[in-house]
Amino acid sequence: MSTNIKSFARTRRACYFTYLAMSSIFSLPPLLFVTFREIYGISYTLLGTLVLINFCTQLTVDLIFSFFTKYFNVHLTVKVMPLLTSAGLLTYALIPTFFPQYAYAGLVTGTVMFSIAAGLCEVLLSPLVAALPSDNPERDMSMLHSLYAYGVVMVVFVSTAFLKLCGTQNWMYLTLFWAALPIVSFILFSTSPLPEMNLSSGNSTDKAKKKNGGLMLCVLCIFFGSAAENAMTNWISGYVENALQIPKIWGDILGMALFAILLGLGRTAYAKYGKNISSVLLFGMTGALVCYLIAGFSANPIVAMLACVFTGLCTSMLWPGTLILMEEKIPNPGVTAYALMAAGGDFGGSVAPQMLGAVVDAVSASSWAPDIATKLSLTTEQLGMKVGMLTAAVFPLAGVFLLIYIKKAFKKSK
Repeated sequence: MSTNIKSFARTRRACYFTYLAMSSIFSLPPLLFVTFREIYGISYTLLGTLVLINFCTQLTVDLIFSFFTKYFNVHLTVKVMPLLTSAGLLTYALIPTFFPQYAYAGLVTGTVMFSIAAGLCEVLLSPLVAALPSDNPERDMSMLHSLYAYGVVMVVFVSTAFLKLCGTQNWMYLTLFWAALPIVSFILFSTSPLPEMNLSSGNSTDKAKKKNGGLMLCVLCIFFGSAAENAMTNWISGYVENALQIPKIWGDILGMALFAILLGLGRTAYAKYGKNISSVLLFGMTGALVCYLIAGFSANPIVAMLACVFTGLCTSMLWPGTLILMEEKIPNPGVTAYALMAAGGDFGGSVAPQMLGAVVDAVSASSWAPDIATKLSLTTEQLGMKVGMLTAAVFPLAGVFLLIYIKKAFKKSK
């Protein structure tokens, strides 16, 4: 067994590095949005559409893999995936630079390309790591997902420092740097052995039906977990700056960066010490619910910001932990199952931030908001953001009830 583990050590490192490099796809574009508006005159609405394109593209890839897994050469797809990431980032940087009149078209094209790669990454890397021989597969899965969080911190600090020192007009060189990292992943995967992965999608036996029922519960769980994580991920910077009136630089460093650090630390801690994933998930959902309620209700900006930050720790295991739960309760789930799980997570990650934003706009534009905001010594926008935070609490709340049900459901299935 130990010889087997050693023979796939390079493959495991390739998976880890790829997940780390992929974090630039999600965290770099928002850092450049203001720059794009200033240089190319792109509206905030069009910039926000890029985020929607990112999630919709990933969701489409997830669904395609869910239904047509057997038509893909999985090993070849894993190897090509990093090159598609690099090609997307290169397109993202070069078309606006050399053809500024087509800047937005270049950003859209690049976004679609690297979002396809991101979708493939979510669908394939988790089952690839799960298929590797290991003394502790739960640790490997948790470590894989923790590297994404550390990658976000790395991208935020490196990119912020570069733009400060070299100027925002040189943003394309920063993008080219991040485009180079996936090439290392391509080299690692091309020179590493890849294990066989289960591509089966189940059958119509009673056992398969129970398996599919359990899988759907896990997909719903990862939907609520991703929603709880991504609602805060996408809004923490704006919430800290606008609702809590904390300067942007401190909001990004003490808010967004600390959130990502705690997200990574929670996953690393489980990788080293974790067990009993069902209880960990229930604790995480409950903690996230409490954090959202404190962030929405607290009049003290420091307490509210700390609640936002600690949501990172509480939600840290909700995505990878649900994958671990699925592997634990559903032996040999197959790539199709991972694709469905990724679809559930991506759907939650797109619905929750959009819903929170819609609530903020609706409250800010309502006729009753000014009176209540005045009584609470808030602006209507601040009131809208607080109501948005409280509304987003519905996701971890639903997750708590679902996890209680899942515990009972899996006990019965035994």
